[in-house]
This record gives sequence, C-alpha cells and structure tokens, in this order.
Amino acid sequence: MSEKSTKRTDEELVSLSQSGDGKATEELLKRYSDLVRHLSRGFFLVGGETEDLIQEGMIGLCQAISDYKGKESGSTFKTFAYVCVSRRIIDAVKASSRKKNEPLNSCVPIVGGEWAVSALSPEEQMILSDERKEFKQKMSSVLSDFEFKVVVSYMDGMTCAEICAATGKTAKSVDNAIQRSKKKLLEVLKK
Repeated sequence: MSEKSTKRTDEELVSLSQSGDGKATEELLKRYSDLVRHLSRGFFLVGGETEDLIQEGMIGLCQAISDYKGKESGSTFKTFAYVCVSRRIIDAVKASSRKKNEPLNSCVPIVGGEWAVSALSPEEQMILSDERKEFKQKMSSVLSDFEFKVVVSYMDGMTCAEICAATGKTAKSVDNAIQRSKKKLLEVLKK
C-alpha cells in the first residue's frame, strides 16, 4: 500500500480508514504527525511534557479520521484535522490548568523518604525546604510528641518495624499513632 497510499488523497484514505482499512489509518497518522507536533509545540501543559500534548493531538487526529463526513461537510480533511487536533490540545491545556487539578499538579508525596528535590532548581529546593519546616511546625502544634516523632520518621522513609525499634513501642502503637496523625493533619490541612 505504500506506493498507492502516497498517491491517494486524504479524503480517499479517510474513506478507506472509516471502512476498516488499518493501513489507510496508519498512512493518515504518518502524514499528519508533523502537523500534530507543530501544533503541540505552541502550548505548555502544566504538570506534563510536550510528548503528552503530542499524544493528545494524535487522539484528536484519530477523532478527525473517524468523524470526517467528506467534502459535503464544507471543508477538506486537512482543515477538519487541523481544527480537531487544535481543539484537543487546547482542551488538554485548559483541563490541566483548572483549579480543581491544582492539588494534583502541586502535590508532594509524604511517603517515600526525602521529598524529591533532585530535579528542582536551587530556588525551588529552598522553597520546598521552607514549606517542609512550616509543615513540621504545624504538625508539632497539633500532634503529641510521640505522634510527631512517628510521622517524621515515617516521612523520612522508615518502615513501621524500624520506627518500633527506634521508639521502643509495639507495631500496633506505631500504626495507631500514624492513623491518628493522618486524621489530625487532614483537619489542619482543610482549614
């Protein structure tokens, strides 16, 4: 199909693709991959990469292939694909920057040892360090001394068994302290 497909128009390939011809779909995806990459470069996705936008654009291209109604719709496939790809990318950018996604886009994991700072700039590392100190101060004002010690150890990546050995308490006692602390900290974070 390689020689024939390069001679076929976009509209012919779309028609073949809509009838189930996978090679026609593949050829259209190849033809328009540069357009998708070009459109993706003009946008920034919060919490994502350019490749994520390219993927969104390719999804828009697939939708264009399946939804195109032919020239009777009033436009060429190229124009229709451009609009579908652009809208899909713009929608992805808008969705990523909505306030409802803010907790996901700016969260820092509590579990897993030291907070990930390797890819951060020195300024971001300093801000993160200050935020951690502030969070520890809030924790110390809400938690008992034992709960505070357990949570800090937990945040530093210690296992429950290691915390038991360090504090001299039973596993049940340590687990209860973690669970109580989570509830108390959630209340503080909600305020």
